[in-house]
Amino acid sequence: MTISAGLGIANFPFADARGFWRWVDLCENGGLDSLWQSDRLISNEPNLEVMSVMAALAGGTKRLKFGMNVASLGLRDPVLMAKACATIDVLSNGRLLPAFGIGSARSRDYIATNTPTKGRGARSAEGLEVMTRLWSEPEVTFAGQYYQLDAASIAPQPVQRPLPLWVGGSAKQAIERTARWGTGWQAGIESPSEVAPVIQAIKAALPTYQRTIDEDHFGAGFAFRFGSAKDAVVTNYQDFLSKRLQKDPADFMAVGNTSDILALATKFHQAGVHKFILRPLAVDADDVLHQTKLFIEQALPGFKSIGA
Repeated sequence: MTISAGLGIANFPFADARGFWRWVDLCENGGLDSLWQSDRLISNEPNLEVMSVMAALAGGTKRLKFGMNVASLGLRDPVLMAKACATIDVLSNGRLLPAFGIGSARSRDYIATNTPTKGRGARSAEGLEVMTRLWSEPEVTFAGQYYQLDAASIAPQPVQRPLPLWVGGSAKQAIERTARWGTGWQAGIESPSEVAPVIQAIKAALPTYQRTIDEDHFGAGFAFRFGSAKDAVVTNYQDFLSKRLQKDPADFMAVGNTSDILALATKFHQAGVHKFILRPLAVDADDVLHQTKLFIEQALPGFKSIGA
């Protein structure tokens, strides 16, 4: 079982594309496992469309894996998504890590795209089956409540056999979707104490579908910063967590030095997490690069020893 660490971004903190690719190159050459892009369509903050980023990373990197954290399947047609994922996996020679959730009912993305929130869980469940089968079967016939296929096929199919399918969400229905279709599970903004029972519930549900998920395919993430708890970017994020989650933000972020980052990572590992997606807390593009460089040089080597 391996411990892996990647980095993710929720917005676009760079002034232009050159800054983004400088950051990608730093991650590519620094030994990180993967890069992850959050999914958001409607926002006042600069934010890239997630599948466009996946396609760009397929051509702009050679070693890194990359994924969505997580793409809302409640908003997207699963046939189009299956085709896009297969194409990106082929062009990247098997480095895509597709990850899906249903999306928040409060998201403005649903309103802007005139997509009903009601039934999004059932739509997503059907969508996971449709995509999984299109990626692996020569022809798919499917008669669901939301999607219907008649002897449908896509070619080329993904390079990875099977194509990984990470599922997000911690509700009972998300646990069932993961157990039935997922090859991995990725937590949202959740603490170690919140992650542990979800992982246990997924493992308990797997025998129902005669399936297994590798131990190192349970993931979570948190924000980090090399610096002081008094830094403005830290206090702003703490306020955001407190107001949004109404919880103590201590177990959602690590601020200080390498020891602080590895201590929180160890708590997550003890909860059953092996794959980490860390988010640098930074004020601008230069700070993102600086925080990433510090993480690669000082913290990344320590992840190999977690749980040893």
